[in-house]
Amino acid sequence: MRVAVIGHVEHITLGRVARVPRTGEIAHAEEVHTFPGGGGGIAFFQLARSPGEVHLFTALGNDEAAEQVRARVESTGARIHAATRDEPHTRDVVLITPDGERTIVVLGEPLHPRRDDPLPWDVLASCDAAYFTAQDPEALRAARGARLLVVTARRRKALIASGVRADIVVGSGHDPLESSSLADYPVRPGAVVMTEGAEGGRIETADASHRFAAPRTVPPRGGAYGAGDSFAGAFTWYAALGLRIDEACCRAAFHGAAVLGSFEPIASQLPLSATSRP
Repeated sequence: MRVAVIGHVEHITLGRVARVPRTGEIAHAEEVHTFPGGGGGIAFFQLARSPGEVHLFTALGNDEAAEQVRARVESTGARIHAATRDEPHTRDVVLITPDGERTIVVLGEPLHPRRDDPLPWDVLASCDAAYFTAQDPEALRAARGARLLVVTARRRKALIASGVRADIVVGSGHDPLESSSLADYPVRPGAVVMTEGAEGGRIETADASHRFAAPRTVPPRGGAYGAGDSFAGAFTWYAALGLRIDEACCRAAFHGAAVLGSFEPIASQLPLSATSRP
């Protein structure tokens, strides 16, 4: 299979803190890790754990952080299509508290690919699936050339502006920026999938709305960073394999849980199966 990710990959610095600092306080982070992340980055690394041909459409800045991100994504062996921006690459500082929750501080605007970037956009028409988490409606129209188009609910504005029909919109029902239903889209997608952490999640189609379960066990001392994006990447893969949406959600939930029970998300992502059989 050939799968594409279209979106931002940020330079992440992640560490544990006793609590998020109050005004005027200083927090000392421990177990500090740096790696490429963001909504596009984490989903990309999850898909790079598949036996498929993976294409990443993104944008990179002009500094050391950009070079570190480039080196790490290229090390996966995936096909990297990166536009260059004459500005510093976006950095995120992620604070993980003892309960596993994450607080994110974004330094600069996320760098997204645009349709007017000189990238091989025609590749998307040959893809079995595309996962879109960028901002440019024209890039989204190019992504619609894929057999299956999955769009993050965080890009609802771009999806509405593009006028295209997504096959599936996926997001977090607990995130006010992502929580949505079919009625929120003038051109209704084929389905909306909303994850709800330990409660599993819900699937809404024109015919019905039903729930899927979360895995029962999660290893301790993890962090929430990257769980939802790992779910989205894995879900895109399993849906492209031809699984029913509920089956794809149940399979992808294990990939989200693996990251939820970990600290460094990329190192903990599970490999993706080459077949639709469990």
